[in-house]
Amino acid sequence: MELLVVIGIVGILAALLLTAVSQVKARAHRIQCVNNLRQLGLALEEFRTDQHYYPPRLDLSVAGNTASTESRYWRDGLEYEMKNAVKVEPDHYNAGVWHCPSAYRPPNFFKNWGWDDYDYNAHGLGSRDSGDAWLGLSESYFPYVSPNEPRPTPRVKESEVLDPSEMFAIGDALFGGPSLIKDGFLFGRGTDQMVLAQGAFLTGVARGSKQYDVSESTKRAHARHQRNANVVCCDGHVESPTLQYLFTDTSDEALSRWNRDHQPHRERLQEIP
Repeated sequence: MELLVVIGIVGILAALLLTAVSQVKARAHRIQCVNNLRQLGLALEEFRTDQHYYPPRLDLSVAGNTASTESRYWRDGLEYEMKNAVKVEPDHYNAGVWHCPSAYRPPNFFKNWGWDDYDYNAHGLGSRDSGDAWLGLSESYFPYVSPNEPRPTPRVKESEVLDPSEMFAIGDALFGGPSLIKDGFLFGRGTDQMVLAQGAFLTGVARGSKQYDVSESTKRAHARHQRNANVVCCDGHVESPTLQYLFTDTSDEALSRWNRDHQPHRERLQEIP
């Protein structure tokens, strides 16, 4: 009987220890993620200071496979600022400050494209396909015939962001609605229907993987940082808002933080892509 009591006590202590270790590990991962976003925020601020505009999500005025310091993608622009490199490495998207230690990555996705730990508030509130002008830090790019054909791309000037300290710039790559959250490709807020549409899109770039499961993605999003997400704003400060605030809260304050004109634009949550 005494032996059974001792075994029971040891089991309870082991369970408590494992819980404590798990919490410490999660806290360390969250701190690392916050530090990553702080570095990306500094790079964004340097880019904006140098260029006086925010990097477009895709700048078609720069030819593909360029060897210069011109940046075709927003990530390349920030990587140049951080490393002052002549040409960025093709796999930098998932290493160093671009990698969140708590993020999930499917093994069969592209190394340097198709799945990201962090993403850019390029289009603002609503789907990236929600018509006319985007409300985020990038304008929709013009259609093109050849992938490598340079074409003019509109740019968002720094003066167009009315409240940099309140606008989300870069965050954990989560695209969320009131009930569903898709990970790995966008940072934004829409409706559940928009989330499902983007999940279906991911199936097409997964190189033959099984259909993307948005319900599993939602579970991963809630577990990633204990129902929070890490976000850096346009002025460079980092916040850790709850997923409820990011994707469910319908107050003017919560909705306006996605848009550069600092308006809620509820009408964009009615659009179905």
